[in-house]
Amino acid sequence: MSEVAQDDDVQQIGEVNDQLILVAGFSGEGKSASLRHIRNQERWVYLNCEAGKRLPFKNSFNNLRITDPYEVHGAFDECIENKEDVDGIIIDSSTFLMDMFESQYVLGSANTMQAWGAYAQFFKVLMQQKVTTFGKPVVIIAHLLDVLDEKNAEMKTSVPVKGSLKNNGIEAYFSTVVVAKKVSLKELEKYGSKLLDITEDEKELGFKHVFQTRTTKATTGYRVRSPMGMFAKAETYIDNDCQKLLDHLNEFYAN
Repeated sequence: MSEVAQDDDVQQIGEVNDQLILVAGFSGEGKSASLRHIRNQERWVYLNCEAGKRLPFKNSFNNLRITDPYEVHGAFDECIENKEDVDGIIIDSSTFLMDMFESQYVLGSANTMQAWGAYAQFFKVLMQQKVTTFGKPVVIIAHLLDVLDEKNAEMKTSVPVKGSLKNNGIEAYFSTVVVAKKVSLKELEKYGSKLLDITEDEKELGFKHVFQTRTTKATTGYRVRSPMGMFAKAETYIDNDCQKLLDHLNEFYAN
C-alpha cells in the first residue's frame, strides 16, 4: 500500500475529539505546571517522553516513561481497551517524542526517504486514529521555537517539527492551541474574566503565568487557535490551568 493510500485510510478512522488541547510554550513558561489542578489524577495516564523528567509538582498521575515512540501508540491502545478506567491522557512532550523518533528510526536508516515517511505517518496515526478513537481528554505539551521568516521580515513562533509535517505544522491537528507565557500584571490589567484570577503572591511578583488563547498585535507570528466564539477578547489571557481549560471546552461544546 502506498504512503498516500495509508494517509487516506488513517483520515477516515475515528471521530472528532472535542477535548484535545495543545499547550505550547518556551522553557520555564508554565507548560507542565498547568497540569497541577487536573482532577482525579490517578485516572490520568501521563506519558513522559522527556527522559523521565519529574513534573514540577507532587502528583498522582499514572506515570509511564516512554523510551520508544511506539510505546505511545501502545499506551493509547491499552487506554482505549480500558476506557472506563481512564479519564484522560497527557503527552509531555510531543517535541521530545518526535525527536526520539528521529533519533531511533530516521538517523542512520538505510532508506531515509522511507524513514521520514514513517516519521510523518507515526504522528498522523497518533492524531487521526489513536486520539480520536480514545475520545476522552488528551493534553499534549510542546516546546516552541522562534524562526525568522525572511520573506515577510517577521518572526514566526511554532512547534518545531521536521519532514513533511513541517509544511502545515502539528498545530494544524488541533482545534484548541494555547501558549503558556509569563505576562506582567500591567499587561493583564487590560483584560479580565472569570478565567483569570490574580493571587496576592502574583501581585507581589508583578507577573503571572497564563495561557494565551487569542492572537494579539504583538504576537501575530504565534499559531494560537480555537473555535470561533470560544474565547472573548477579555479572555485573551486565562489562568494556566488545564482543568479550567477543559471545563471551559466542556461548557462551550455543551451549548
